[in-house]
Amino acid sequence: MSDSTHRGPLPHTALSAHAHNRLGLQRTDEEWLAARMAEPQTRVLVVSGNRLRPVDGEVQWVSPDQAPEGTLVLLGDREGVVHVAVIVSPDSAPGAPEEWVPLRSVLGLLAERAPDQAPLLMHAIGLAEWHHATWFCPRCGGALVSRAAGHELRCTQCDRAQFPRTDPAVIMAITHGEGDDEAILLGRNTAWPAGRWSTLAGFCEPGETLEDAVRREVHEEVGVRVGEVRYFGSQPWPLPASLMLGFTGRAASTGIDVDGAEIEEARWWTRAEFEAAVRSGEMFVPRGISISSSLIESWFGRPLEGPGWG
Repeated sequence: MSDSTHRGPLPHTALSAHAHNRLGLQRTDEEWLAARMAEPQTRVLVVSGNRLRPVDGEVQWVSPDQAPEGTLVLLGDREGVVHVAVIVSPDSAPGAPEEWVPLRSVLGLLAERAPDQAPLLMHAIGLAEWHHATWFCPRCGGALVSRAAGHELRCTQCDRAQFPRTDPAVIMAITHGEGDDEAILLGRNTAWPAGRWSTLAGFCEPGETLEDAVRREVHEEVGVRVGEVRYFGSQPWPLPASLMLGFTGRAASTGIDVDGAEIEEARWWTRAEFEAAVRSGEMFVPRGISISSSLIESWFGRPLEGPGWG
């Protein structure tokens, strides 16, 4: 991939630019946690199962005395204020069920109005998703109980500890050619609406390097062989439990043979072809907050406006 002329922060960094202090050493300090929950300035995010409840377009934080009983999750400190989440059963969550929405529904809102809250919410929902899906010990089948302020589940029978999992997923901008003839490889998933295109992606398998995962996924999905692979950046994506690891790569072959299972269509796009398709609305690419959008924008060299962008 040629050097980009893009300047300024890339879109996906809006959701991770304000990391909080996770206070890992305080997670097992019950006395400290109790003291924080007695302070009115502590901020509490109520999570229903694995969903949030925005009010008037904003995610609400309440004081401890306004929060219902539930599973406590210590998120950490932001600017001297402790933030926690309380996970409650959807059956006992306040408000109507339709008021509670998945994290994906508010990501755009966060990037626009409250990017500093995004790492806290991703932390909270990532753990809530894990609690929501993990009920029994994989070793003996015993019931699990929350420990370490929501960051550990311990078996009540064999005492084995379970920890949150994060699945590494590679996402890649593969290119070939030089100058005006340089082209990027984009594909269409079989389940997507007409006109939707994106960079290719897939999960890393056991015993595999991330670079080899890039090469394998591209070859499996579209038949293109990839040579040089370079790390681009990462993005937490707890939907439900992924870490997106972005890469750029140079194609060692250009012939396309789609798998027909995940990928319905793939093709090479020069910058001129890409810009024309996006501006006309013929092509729709990922929203600005995703690392896929950043990979494409970095290759293109500047932000692009048009019906198919954002």
